[in-house]
Amino acid sequence: MKLIIRLLVIAAIAFILAQFLPGVHVDSYVTAIWFAVVLGLLNVFLKPLLIIFTLPLTLLTFGLFLFVINTVIVLLASDWIKGFEIDSFGWGLLFSLLLTFITSILFKEEDRQRKNRQEGQ
Repeated sequence: MKLIIRLLVIAAIAFILAQFLPGVHVDSYVTAIWFAVVLGLLNVFLKPLLIIFTLPLTLLTFGLFLFVINTVIVLLASDWIKGFEIDSFGWGLLFSLLLTFITSILFKEEDRQRKNRQEGQ
């Protein structure tokens, strides 16, 4: 149930961000939901592989290359979802940064509560 709620929240954030960022275009909220699903799958399966393969570059840039990996994942997801378009790498970078920042703030309290429950057991 929590996974579905997280996907819906991420889709809502992506849909709202698309309203404010002129380089990001989303046809509907349903399209944003599909984007969130594909983004989640890419983050689970592809992102760890990209991190491992680019580890030397990531270490050389003190972790800043992870922003590039996040942007590539977002751009790849947008390529696979019809009706979700990002105009350029720059818009993808800004979109991925904002999406990551906002979701981390929203889910931070939820994660903290879950951790406290686990410590209490």
